[in-house]
Amino acid sequence: MSGQGLTPRTLNTGWLICWAVTVFAALALRPPLPVDETRYLAVAWSMWLDGDWLVPHLNGEAYHHKPPLLFWLMNATWAVFGVNDWAPRLVAPLFALAGLFMTRSLARKLWPDHAETAELAPAILTGTFFWALFGTLTMFDMMLAVATLVGLCGVVGAWRGGGIRSWAIVAVAVGIGILAKGPAILLHILPAALLAPIWGPALSDAPARPVGGWKRWYLAVLLAVLGGALIGLAWAVPAGIRGGEAYRNMIFWGQSAGRIVEAFDHARPFWWYAAVLPPLLLPWLLWPRLWRAFRAMPMASDGALRLLACWLVPAFAVFSLISGKQLHYLLPEFPALALLFARALARAAATDANRAEGGDIWLPASIYMVLGAVGGLAGFLPLPFDAPDWFAELATGWAFLAAAAGLLLGLARPAGKAAIAGLMGSSGILVVALHLVAADALTHAYDLRPLAARLKALEQAGHPLANFATYHGQYHFLGRLKQPMPELGLERVSTETYLRDHPNGVVVAYYDNPPAGPAGIEPLGRYRLRDLTILLWPVEAFRLDPTIGDRR
Repeated sequence: MSGQGLTPRTLNTGWLICWAVTVFAALALRPPLPVDETRYLAVAWSMWLDGDWLVPHLNGEAYHHKPPLLFWLMNATWAVFGVNDWAPRLVAPLFALAGLFMTRSLARKLWPDHAETAELAPAILTGTFFWALFGTLTMFDMMLAVATLVGLCGVVGAWRGGGIRSWAIVAVAVGIGILAKGPAILLHILPAALLAPIWGPALSDAPARPVGGWKRWYLAVLLAVLGGALIGLAWAVPAGIRGGEAYRNMIFWGQSAGRIVEAFDHARPFWWYAAVLPPLLLPWLLWPRLWRAFRAMPMASDGALRLLACWLVPAFAVFSLISGKQLHYLLPEFPALALLFARALARAAATDANRAEGGDIWLPASIYMVLGAVGGLAGFLPLPFDAPDWFAELATGWAFLAAAAGLLLGLARPAGKAAIAGLMGSSGILVVALHLVAADALTHAYDLRPLAARLKALEQAGHPLANFATYHGQYHFLGRLKQPMPELGLERVSTETYLRDHPNGVVVAYYDNPPAGPAGIEPLGRYRLRDLTILLWPVEAFRLDPTIGDRR
């Protein structure tokens, strides 16, 4: 790419800095968010306390919703650094960083004679706002994305004659994916391996047929999948035996079947992904240079591009048909899109030197200006909705950082790789600005650490704790609690029994409009979660007024 003055080392340093700055901002400015982040930390904390690395637990019960890899790695950080808040929250972001390196590695395998594509791909992925933001969260999907990239590197390596070593890499990737998030890994890797006749013969500098023929290829695919399954079963079988029948049924069938046929939650129509995906690919989809580059792409003749299609299209179709849908379910496909964009831009720059001007940067830069301006003015303009009380805590002035980044990018009119670096950096600034804007509001509305600390003090003082609602473990790690919190209010008999047997207990209850306590009884603490008021009641309050825990 001409006219940019950026070396590969400079661009690599750029995306490393962007990753580091956004992750640091997230860890420093954002508390662990309920219910997902706090729940996963609680599961890891339970594993640390009881030493059971086989069956994860949440609030004293076997936790069947996710496999154990994330929890193992969180415990590994505590084994090295001691129990702390920051190390387990670095696990998923470090996988996001690994995903950038693996995207570059896959690009080199797909286009070994086009180093610039591998140079651009991680920068484009870093600059994709959704990837940059999600890479700061403690979730499972970045692990799945890395497993997908490792597996596809193995598939391409096998086609290029890598033999047993490459198929072993595929098997390990499938196994890691299963331990990270279950059999969903097969939806990301298996279609590309099965559709090798579409992309393999057209892959540059590669044999026209698989080594040993097609029967050997598909036998190797089957063996790699079985090898990966054995890795997963090495945990699942003994865990199922120890966890009992209900746990065994859920980890082997119930969770996957429930999401495919009829989602437990997050059920959405089949067209939902098609509607939400384009905004997730900003700022790149607003760049005219990228669309011009697409017009010149040899989609039919480039085997690597065919592989990207065999990776993207089946996963998108299957996930669209599955009942449960979340934005992050498609995160393992974002590297494929980054590779597609990188190849288009690198090829266009090599074949059309006249397109090095930077005037078309204004359109993608405008997204930062618009978002920054709207966010910055949100605190001064009338809102078309009833804002929650924590909205007043938003430090909206920080949003102008994103607007300034977009404006400077447009004025600078960078060309070539400098334009990609500028968009990448602006996305990083947008993520940091978002955290700066929301820091006080998140503390006000979502920071459960003060409440968890109070619960810890009560537990140490000998007060049994209970939760008057479904409990997701949101206080256990934050307060380093050691005893389960029974769920009250769900069954009348069990609630009455608990209140009778624990006269010095304390109950956590949630209200839209908090009630006054019975005469002479005051709550032991008052806290906030979003727009809810959380009160800590002594059990005596429930004896005097059995309805005091009811949501009102």
